[in-house]
Amino acid sequence: MSDAQVELTNPVDHSVGGMGGHILRRSIHLAIAGIPWLYFTHGETISDLISIDAIQLVSLVVLGLVVFEAVRLKIGFTVFGQRDYEAKQVSALAWGGVAIGIALLALREPDYAYPLIVSLALGDPILGELRRKEFDTKIVIGVATLALLAVWISYAVLFETSLIIAILLPGVCVASEWPRLRWIDDNATMIFIPLMLLLVLIPLVG
Repeated sequence: MSDAQVELTNPVDHSVGGMGGHILRRSIHLAIAGIPWLYFTHGETISDLISIDAIQLVSLVVLGLVVFEAVRLKIGFTVFGQRDYEAKQVSALAWGGVAIGIALLALREPDYAYPLIVSLALGDPILGELRRKEFDTKIVIGVATLALLAVWISYAVLFETSLIIAILLPGVCVASEWPRLRWIDDNATMIFIPLMLLLVLIPLVG
């Protein structure tokens, strides 16, 4: 295995708080699915409280996450639910928060922001828990891809999400979780890689 990659391990073993911390971590991950709803439905109302636009609020949140993570790393602390090794590297929460913020800044409309962010919220826990239960790799990939296909097709029905993109993106989202890199968390790759493809495809078929 390359020095740039990390070995697959049981996430419970490295969670601060053991199984309780792991459950909290998964719960927060699932709650990510509510972020696009909060932004597109209530973003303007929330941002009006501090007299800025909703998109400016996203920018401030992203910058705030970066600053907070820099301070956290400087001090070297972790909280309940984080992995023990995140005391010395950028946390999955920070990577995910920044990636989601950038996705909202780039996409601006719900048609693709919703399924992309929900794919992260559901896809990563599905993949992680199936691996933790030691299912065969083909089953892990197949179940996760079908679950995300259901997500994308649902949004193709609800919004104006392109059906072609809805069929193509689930596999890309799953594949984007697979690299085990030390310098970037899969919470980020599951947003950034599909996002780059979306930005290329939307003008053509979106």
